[in-house]
Amino acid sequence: MKLDPRLRLRHISTFLDIAQAGSIVAAADQLGVSQPAVSKTLRELEDIIGQQLFDRSLRQLRLNKAGQAFQKLAGSAMTTLVRATRQGAEPAQTRLAIGALPTAATQLVPRAAIRFRTVQPQCLVRVSTGPNWLLLSQLREGRLDLVVGRMAEAARMEGLSFRQLYTEDVVAVVRAGHPWADHFDADADADALGRFPLILPPPGAVIGPLVRAYLRSIGHDDLTPAFETVSLAFGRQVLIETDAIWFISRGVVAQELAQGSLRAIPLHAPMMAGPVGISLRQNLPESAEIAAMIDALQFATGQ
Repeated sequence: MKLDPRLRLRHISTFLDIAQAGSIVAAADQLGVSQPAVSKTLRELEDIIGQQLFDRSLRQLRLNKAGQAFQKLAGSAMTTLVRATRQGAEPAQTRLAIGALPTAATQLVPRAAIRFRTVQPQCLVRVSTGPNWLLLSQLREGRLDLVVGRMAEAARMEGLSFRQLYTEDVVAVVRAGHPWADHFDADADADALGRFPLILPPPGAVIGPLVRAYLRSIGHDDLTPAFETVSLAFGRQVLIETDAIWFISRGVVAQELAQGSLRAIPLHAPMMAGPVGISLRQNLPESAEIAAMIDALQFATGQ
């Protein structure tokens, strides 16, 4: 089988940038070229392949089934090519790109990365944080080698596999000394949620549906949050300076809870527990670096 002689690397890289950015305009800004140039490159690629790769019926470009399949294969091929060129220039050093969701970024991934370096000292570990949809898209494209965090819904796991490390709950946290911290009863004081500012996970966050399902279960699905974030730096500071209540994965605020600067309110809501683990691309052999990082993550969780 031979490649179409019209196909160039710019076709592949531009397609991957459009898929990640979600629009021609955003991809053009990212690449530093004109919008017509990006549109022309995409049309050329679709002509070469013989089918459209995006659903253009929506305002934002969305990959169709053909585009999703092409993204998976093209992203992996591009990553392999980049690694091959780097190996020729830097034969002694390897690299591992990890995506860390907020629940794993504060303690689990740093601990695992430190242990990993003791067995793979020649490997540069690059850690990226971001929303679930972005990190999984980059994993599918081959820009990341693995993603650590809560398991996404089935629709976002297409082409990916998941290895569970442990189960973690979502907690409602407040500052130490909050007027509600020592007097909350999950059944009798549910109405008190309406008396304090709420910080909820933003749309697209993995824990978002869990939190909103809990609020619906206690009759508070109509509450409007004051803020939306899963950022530790932002959420912690707002809690310290106000009487806000923040719904967040326990792992994000584990250190603050252990130190006592934040308090977790007992919600008795098993529906807000979920698996945390490692997402990988399906059907790809594990490199020595990936295998070593999985071992380090398992060690860091006590498995």
